[in-house]
Amino acid sequence: MSQDNVIVMPTPEESDPLTSLLRDGARKLIAQAVEAELETFLAAYQDLEDERGRRAVVRNGYLPERQVMTGIGEVNVQVPKTRDRSNSGVHFRSSLVPPYLKRTQSVETLLPVLYLKGISTGDFQEALGALLGEGAAGLSPATISRLKSVWQTEYETWTKRDLSASRYV
Repeated sequence: MSQDNVIVMPTPEESDPLTSLLRDGARKLIAQAVEAELETFLAAYQDLEDERGRRAVVRNGYLPERQVMTGIGEVNVQVPKTRDRSNSGVHFRSSLVPPYLKRTQSVETLLPVLYLKGISTGDFQEALGALLGEGAAGLSPATISRLKSVWQTEYETWTKRDLSASRYV
């Protein structure tokens, strides 16, 4: 009995090197864009000095790495942070990767489409796993139900909007 029947299945990254390459490229591109944003921010405050005559706004490492769900799956993102030595309240906030961004707009748009196509809340995890990779985390049935109630509220607001100022045939 020295032989076993266990077959090692490749991970999605191993079985699809193109997607892995795209995710790595997206991660590098996001990092470059956020660094350019930071350089512009620091240049805007380069003349601001603290009480010792040093630059007041300086780089101060990175925020913890986090994952953002994109159209090509999860991408690890790390945003730099700054320190304000003058205590004037100046802080860097990336416009590309806002502080609480979990999913890109394309994924946010995909969710209602899947729901309208008839995917049940319990099947979203499997459907998104097939579309975005197995790492499609944070989209449990409870999350989908919560989003569904938001969509319902938006729909009800939209149906009751005032159309008296518009002319329709």
